[in-house]
Parts: sequence; C-alpha cells; structure tokens
Amino acid sequence: MRTCLVAALLYLAHVSATAQTGSAAPLPATPAAAGGAKVIASGTVPDATTRSRIIDRLTALYGEGRVVDKIEVGGVLPSPQWTENVEKILTGDIRNVHDGKLQINGTRVSLKGNVATTALRDQIAGAISTSVSPGYTLTNGLAVADARQDILDQTLSNRIIEFESGSANLTSAGKAILDEMATAMQRINTPAIRLIGHTDNAGNRQSNLELSLARANAVRSYLVDKGIPATSLSTSGAGPDSPIRSNDTPAGRAQNRRIEFRFAE
Repeated sequence: MRTCLVAALLYLAHVSATAQTGSAAPLPATPAAAGGAKVIASGTVPDATTRSRIIDRLTALYGEGRVVDKIEVGGVLPSPQWTENVEKILTGDIRNVHDGKLQINGTRVSLKGNVATTALRDQIAGAISTSVSPGYTLTNGLAVADARQDILDQTLSNRIIEFESGSANLTSAGKAILDEMATAMQRINTPAIRLIGHTDNAGNRQSNLELSLARANAVRSYLVDKGIPATSLSTSGAGPDSPIRSNDTPAGRAQNRRIEFRFAE
C-alpha cells in the first residue's frame, strides 16, 4: 500500500542577498497514513529559537515521534515576522494535502500536491493567502486527486459521526449520517474504502487506540447491514495520533473524534 504523504517536501528557508533554499525530504502522514511515516523538515533558519518553534508546530500537527529535524541554523537574514508567518501556514489544513511539496523561501510560498475536493483546494490556498503578512506570494499547485473522494467528503460535509460517550455504540444522529454515506458509496459503485477511527487525546493512549478501532469497526458493520459489501470496507484506528484541530478546546477535541472515509490504495 502506498503511503499517503502530506506536504511531502517541506522547505523551511530564509533568503538573504543571495537566495538560500534548504534541501528537503519527504514529510508525512495524513491521518490515513501508516503509523511509521515521518515528517522531515529541512532548510535554513536564522536561529535556534526559530527552528524550535517550527519543529514544535510540526509536532503539534503530526504527533510525537513523527518529526525529523534537519533544519540548519545561521547564515540567513529573515524577512519581517517570517517565523510567525510560517506558523500561520502550518495549520491543520496542510494535513489534507497528499503527495505534496511545501516550500517557504523568504516571502515566496509554493504548495503542490493532491487534495480531495476543489473546495478544499480553495480553502487551503485562501487560508494561507489571508493569514500571512502583505507581500507574501503563494503559488498554488494543488490538484483535485479523485472526484469520488469529493462525493464522499461532500456527503459527510464536515459532520461528526456520533457515538455514545466512551463507547462504540452509534447514536441515532450517527446512524443517520451513515445512511447518507451508504447511498453515496453506492453512487460511486462501492469502491474499496478505508474507515479510519480517531479520538481526542483525553485519557490513556492505548485505550484511545482500541476505542478508535472499535468505532471504525462499528461503522463498517452498520454499512454492511445497509448493503455495502464487507469486502469493500477495511478499518484502522489512529487513536489520538492524528488530530486535525487543537485538543486544547472542547470544540477542537470534538472535531478530532471522527471517522474518516478514504479510498484504499
């Protein structure tokens, strides 16, 4: 199975009188990716504090143990508030880019890769453009990877499939959403789909991993009962390891407790 990468190449570099661009290597895992995928950050920054802030931001996005620091320090002059602008670019939306490349060179930002929907492509590019300081330019090379994924994402429409607290028992509201998802799957001829369970970071990690898998399995069972072939559905549990929002707020934790629908590769 091919590992999905988010922002697969990340360049973190300032420019001085002679433009300096760091080399880069693959960077990592979407919520759907294999647990062993790594985020490799490389480039040149002016000081250790800047490097630390960038690595801390990446760790918050991708999880402990997934970030490899290859950033070099010194020999470059920063653009005004460069570090703050990089932190604004490195938001949870970046995690939705697969097989991509993010390059930040001074005030020039380049983003390539695949996203699930045209709406998501525009959302990511718009968020970057509006969040950074005036004078920054974005080259948006994002492409929509698969129209079938677009159908699934639009059907789910950022809604959360609800379960009873601390269990894998679906609520009535959760079942209603799954009824719609079953119809959408049949519209696209029921391809192989991975159901990925996620939790917030509250409680024991191992228990959360087990709960996330149990919930993914519960969704699979419900969809099979609705006529989706069991052979078309696989499951996995990511526990708290792939948040899409900060776990520091109730709203963020609620969005992190989710089921993801991704085409199996």
